[in-house]
Amino acid sequence: MPLVSRKGVLAIAAVIDVAVNASNRPVSAKALAARHQLPPRHLEPVLQALVRDGILRGIRGPHGGYELAREHHQITAEDILRAASSTEEAEDPPLPPSGLVSDVVRPALAEAERSFSTALAAISVEAMTKQVLDQG
Repeated sequence: MPLVSRKGVLAIAAVIDVAVNASNRPVSAKALAARHQLPPRHLEPVLQALVRDGILRGIRGPHGGYELAREHHQITAEDILRAASSTEEAEDPPLPPSGLVSDVVRPALAEAERSFSTALAAISVEAMTKQVLDQG
């Protein structure tokens, strides 16, 4: 049984995606969902939880979307998973094929699953974002 839920993995992927793609304007939920091959309704509860916990900032309007509410180095995987755990865990289908999830999120979480809380607190969005950009 994995220690990190499907919604937790998606929450981390969403935050990294926002960190990488929100430099000029907020990232829409629709764009996030499309990049991760999900219906937008699957991400909305997770995004709302991330906003409630001060990880993302929601911007309304026709050019709205999401941006980081704090600096990259101030957000850890542990912060994101804590926020994501506040959403209900239903019977979820398997994760969709996504390079970000399989190439960045899963490997980053493998070590964290061995020594969960301590390792998760050491994984920053800044580090994962740098990894995405280096692969780019």
